[in-house]
Amino acid sequence: MQSVSDIWSMILTRLREDLSETTIKTWFDETSVVALEANTLVLHCPNHFKRTNIQDRFLPSIEAGLKDIFSADISVRLLDDEGLRRYKDGEEQKPATLMESGEFTFETFVVGPSNRLACSAARAVADAPGKHYNPLFIYGDSGLGKTHLLYAIAHVIRQKNAGCRILYIKGDEFINDYIETVRSGRSMNEFRTKYREADLMLVDDIQFVAGKVETQNEFFHTFNALYESKKQIVLTSDRPPHEMAQLDDRLRTRFEWGLMVDVQPPVLETRVAILKNKAAQLGFQLPDEIAHYIADKITANVRQLEGTVKKIKAYRDLDGVEIDRETADRAIQDMSKSSEYSITPEGIVREVCRYFRIEEDQIRGQSRSRDCLNARQIAMYLIRRLTSLSLDDTGRLFGGRDHSTVYNSVGKVEKRMGTDSNFAGTIKAIITNINASK
Repeated sequence: MQSVSDIWSMILTRLREDLSETTIKTWFDETSVVALEANTLVLHCPNHFKRTNIQDRFLPSIEAGLKDIFSADISVRLLDDEGLRRYKDGEEQKPATLMESGEFTFETFVVGPSNRLACSAARAVADAPGKHYNPLFIYGDSGLGKTHLLYAIAHVIRQKNAGCRILYIKGDEFINDYIETVRSGRSMNEFRTKYREADLMLVDDIQFVAGKVETQNEFFHTFNALYESKKQIVLTSDRPPHEMAQLDDRLRTRFEWGLMVDVQPPVLETRVAILKNKAAQLGFQLPDEIAHYIADKITANVRQLEGTVKKIKAYRDLDGVEIDRETADRAIQDMSKSSEYSITPEGIVREVCRYFRIEEDQIRGQSRSRDCLNARQIAMYLIRRLTSLSLDDTGRLFGGRDHSTVYNSVGKVEKRMGTDSNFAGTIKAIITNINASK
């Protein structure tokens, strides 16, 4: 397991990809890592001027690096000398986890057609845990708000009952905890008590347990114990249970006992609302024109939308620039460089062609064969869904086709996915291949 010092070294290495060594030494030479607790990295910087600049200028990049390392949202806390003393002496409250911070609540969750059912189901669970939709299974691609809904459920339940035993864990953490318990020779009773006595169990990315025979067996018995005790279980995944090829049939049927709801990429109006809502949370107003411009560029991921707003605020506050298209483009490019989502339009075309066994010049050219037309429409759909390429630029990638052709192709694929489960499975399989090739 990496030490907290190793993690900080990895963050500095990531920062060096965009910053000069002089910049690193100037601003971070007096910064040291204190601890990594729950979902917060605690740092110490005695210099007020440097501490303020790190907070205002570099915090988004540090948090993006932590996101790359842990695949989870980790906040950063900077302490001065007095804060460090109080922290070490236990005179101040330890940093709240993201679940407890109040940042991810139903009030801050922007609802649209793509996530309305999931949000309503999550609210129903929060209002009456163990009585409706148990388990609640939320699935969809990364960055669409599944974890936000988990935190929102926990927030409501904790407000109603401060003594409620809430357990939040990621699927890979459950695996690691089980393996470490077996490896170290610790009592399995301790492990089982930790999970089976929870009043509310929230498991993020449950798909990771698929294929792990012993872990699945342990989770099966944990699930049964909680379910029979009428304790609420909420699971999230990047796909529905029937698409997890290595998932134990016993678990698959149990995951499908309650309610399964999906979250899709937000439509344009929802993306605009997310952008403006995040700007309001950060204390500034994002002009409608700029919000629409960004929403047209970033189509598939809420985290990238929110990260772009943070970047724009930093540019405005630190550089004094106007919030215009040039600033928005700069923020979008910076987010693309620091983002974990390194999917490119060229990579998508390559994977689609490999899947259908056709040549790239065919899909980019004028061929109207059925197979080629099908592959081309799918590639256009995936580029619009997985990248920030505009309709016009996407059309140019396919032999200079106009934006209306791309728009119609995307619409046809979306419509067919809603009526043809086999076709939808094909899209999922290609996305899996794209993610694996990054």
